[in-house]
Amino acid sequence: MIRHRTGLRYGSGEAPGRRAGPSLRQRLVHRCAGGSGRRYGEGFGHRAARRVLAWARSACLAALLVLWVAVVVLWELVCPLSDSPGVLPGLLTCCGFLLAGAVLMLRVRIGPLRDLRRAKEVARAAQEVLLRPLPARLDGLALAAGQLSAGEGAVVGGDLYEVMSTVHGVRVVIGDVRGHGLTPIGTVAALLGSFREAAHDEAELAGVMRRLERALQRHLRERARDEHPATEGAPADSPLLEEFVTVLLLEIHENGEVRALNCGHPWPYRLRRTAEPVAGGDPLPPLGPFPLPADLPVQHCVTLLPGDFLVLHTDGAEDARDANGAFFPLREALAGAAAVLPASPGAVVERVQRALLRHTGGLVSDDVALVVLRNDRLRVPTQGGGPSARQQHPEPSRH
Repeated sequence: MIRHRTGLRYGSGEAPGRRAGPSLRQRLVHRCAGGSGRRYGEGFGHRAARRVLAWARSACLAALLVLWVAVVVLWELVCPLSDSPGVLPGLLTCCGFLLAGAVLMLRVRIGPLRDLRRAKEVARAAQEVLLRPLPARLDGLALAAGQLSAGEGAVVGGDLYEVMSTVHGVRVVIGDVRGHGLTPIGTVAALLGSFREAAHDEAELAGVMRRLERALQRHLRERARDEHPATEGAPADSPLLEEFVTVLLLEIHENGEVRALNCGHPWPYRLRRTAEPVAGGDPLPPLGPFPLPADLPVQHCVTLLPGDFLVLHTDGAEDARDANGAFFPLREALAGAAAVLPASPGAVVERVQRALLRHTGGLVSDDVALVVLRNDRLRVPTQGGGPSARQQHPEPSRH
């Protein structure tokens, strides 16, 4: 199932003359921020009342089933039509019982379906609070992102991404936590929360990466204490000691220069007329197994001209295979997606996702995340930075 996320907005929905109540997202954010829940009617008394109502509903449904069986028995015992000869009385009897049984079973099924739908709404809202939809535009960049989760019914998996406008430039993170599905969500939450603060606070990408490393180590220590309370830490053979996260940090300046710090993550692609991989040198090891070195080399990886695309991805895109074991041709799929007009970030994400699902037969064995940026800035300042030093680059007519 494609979970396409780009430019989503949530309206207030407040009617004239009526104060709108708290939305589902607001209640979840309140809970995640440590609220007790009583503000929105989630106190102990309300929870107890809901449990009583659920028990009463179950009791009523059971009583209806017993009543239906009793009616069948009484019909056979006392109703004269049950002993009448001919086809019509028997047919009427069967139709009546079938109709009554269908109505009763429908009523029994509506309740669980309603509860399931509500649970899915809560889960989706919680996942979107964690992995927020990207804005359609940010500081002259057009944005779109897409996520395919290997976990059934999940929107968020082991992949993470975020794009933020800061005084240091537009900063981007994309990462891949070991594992897939719902298991790595706690690690994703810890890293995204750290990045959203560090992106504004740290003047250098190296400082942001070190903040992410500390957040990961802190999260793993807390998990170890929770999972192994007797030893107050993970034993020597614990899978927690093998946890790792690949992370790519980007910083996009006004002149289109893209600086990068890479810890074990695949390098992005630049789209013009073709899809070219960005050659940024050898990445550092992933976060987790080994501490970061004292020197973190930030590299200049590419300069985006107006109209250029930059496509970030996780390794699930390149490692996806078909029934014969052939890998997904990501580079060719990106070039084909950008060649079809109109070429927007959202269209590129959607076309690549469709091509990937066709290749794999509709299922993915690993989480796949795509983030596509397009440089829509018409004026690109040179290294001099002044107004007289600006060069005019008209946007290509194909966009």
